[in-house]
Parts: sequence; C-alpha cells; structure tokens
Amino acid sequence: MHTEEVGRLWEANARAWTMQVRAGYDVYRDTLNTPAFLDMLPPVRGLHGLDIGCGEGANTRQVARLGARMTAVDIAPTFVAHALEEEARAPLGIDYRAADALALPFPDGSFDFATAFMSMMDVAQPGQAVAEAARVLRPGGFFQFSILHPCFVPPSRKNIRDETGQPVAVQVARYFDGIDGEIESWYFSAATEEERKAFGPFRIPRFHRTLGQWVDMIVAAGLILEKLGEPMANEELAAAEPHVADTRVAPIFLHMRTRKLA
Repeated sequence: MHTEEVGRLWEANARAWTMQVRAGYDVYRDTLNTPAFLDMLPPVRGLHGLDIGCGEGANTRQVARLGARMTAVDIAPTFVAHALEEEARAPLGIDYRAADALALPFPDGSFDFATAFMSMMDVAQPGQAVAEAARVLRPGGFFQFSILHPCFVPPSRKNIRDETGQPVAVQVARYFDGIDGEIESWYFSAATEEERKAFGPFRIPRFHRTLGQWVDMIVAAGLILEKLGEPMANEELAAAEPHVADTRVAPIFLHMRTRKLA
C-alpha cells in the first residue's frame, strides 16, 4: 500500500475519530497509554519538539503543557483542521501542519526531540518514518514513540476469558507475517451503539513488523534504544475501567525511547 492510500484512509476516519475521542471513547489512550507515555518522557520544558502523526492534537497539547514548544504534523488534513480549531480556542503555541511522516518538511537537525503517539505502525514504510524522525533531530536529541506491541498484538489476537468474563490469557498468531496495509475494521470498545450506527467502523491500515525488525529500523536510522515501556493497568484502574483489564494479562502497547548519537 502506498502512502497516498494511507492518507486517504485516515482522512476518511478523521471526523468520526475526532468526535469519538473527544467524547471519551478512547479509554485505553486516556486512562493508560498516554499517561504512561508522558511518565516515560524526559523533561521537555524549553525544548522544541515535533509530534509525528498528531491526529486531532490531544497528545500534542499534553506535551505542550509540559513546557515544550511544539510543531505537529499529520497526513490527514481534517485532523489538522480539528487540531487548529482547538489551538484557536485554547492557544498553546502549537504549529500544526499537514505532512507525511515519510517526507517531513523540515531541515536536518530542526528539533530537540520528537514524539509519535500510536502512529508509527500506521505508516506505509515504518523504517523510512523512523529514519525521517532521526534526520530532523539534533545530535543528542531523542525520539519517543508508542506502537501496538508487536509480540502481543500481531495481526491476530484474541482475549481468552473465564466464566465471569474476566481476561485470563491472550491467544496470538501471525507474528511473523509481513503486513503492509492490511485493513482492519473496528470500533472503540467504549463507543455507544448509537455512535457505532452513526459512523460505522474505522478502517485502519496495518503495517506489522516484528520486535526484531523494529530494533533493526532504529539501529539503521542511527539511533540507540534508551528505554522500553509496556504499560499495564493497576488493579484500581482495571476495576474502574474494565476495558483495560486485559493489559494485566499481556501488554497491548510498547513504548520506545531512542536517542540520536551526539
């Protein structure tokens, strides 16, 4: 699948996605994944950062509130439009632009750091996207990104539940399949039936790579792997938000912090 088709698919998702995440239906993001990502983030106050695949801008705004001067890009113009509307409503000094992660419109060494919240596994050539992120970093800068965990969320995953409905195991398959644009259709698990009927499922292109391939991409881009994170809901969160209880069995997300050699 070419990057143009990826852009068309995400543009088709952008309006419904924005409405539903702003309504609080992305429970995994809001209660677990983003808080864990921000906890792993080094201090960014006073630094210039780039958020790659920013969507409607919620996570970019979180990083900006930590004191960073943020630029953000997304391949879908409707996502950028929604992000700009929120920036106009509550300014944080964020520069949003429509751009492709495979060809970032910035000179070498433009940024002190880069982030990518759950976007790198959705680009047509993940290795090129990692290399582009590395290119626009200054020497010594870091790139932190989150993806679906390649070991525990390969193209086939099924939760195994006990008689009470509690997740107790995970069945995975197709880990070694090279997936390049296989389209998955799904809903936010917390979305209401009315929302599902109104908008239909999201159609998301997947570009699965093994864990070893992700490490190879990082090394090929001239980055060093500095830290890994595998967010797990604690008992209190799992009780309050049953949607995320399966992360106590096996992780769904993988966070990687890499650094460009000085």
